[in-house]
Amino acid sequence: MPCRPRPTCSLPAALEAVGERWSFLILRGAFNGIRHFEEFHSELGIARNILANRLARLVEHGILVREPCDDDRRKVEYRLTEKGHALLPTMVALRQWGERWETGVPATPILVDARDRQPIAPVTVQARDGRVLGRGDLLWALPEDISPALAAE
Repeated sequence: MPCRPRPTCSLPAALEAVGERWSFLILRGAFNGIRHFEEFHSELGIARNILANRLARLVEHGILVREPCDDDRRKVEYRLTEKGHALLPTMVALRQWGERWETGVPATPILVDARDRQPIAPVTVQARDGRVLGRGDLLWALPEDISPALAAE
């Protein structure tokens, strides 16, 4: 049997970047248009030193960018980067999980599709062809175990 390299998992790195309660609440605020330190402080009720630390960490990890305000160069604002925007499905999935398993009630406000104003569907794991996959449909595979015909698509 050939010796295989130890599998790598990105989950620890992801948790290092954002896996903390205040970081997720800061991100929720950023997704909802909060940009300034004082707005985050007021909205979250977080201690100033913790807020400063979490904002710095999110900037360090490239999730937020710290920029001078256009209207007052003495002030700064925090904006989501492309990397930060990529966290949206994670944020929605966690919120939906909390509604189902922790609070048992729908959160408000309700997240809706801007086009038809209807609530969004639950976040799911999907196959390449769009099929929704359940826990019995999944397995872990090393790169060399993936079908070459499909891997090239």
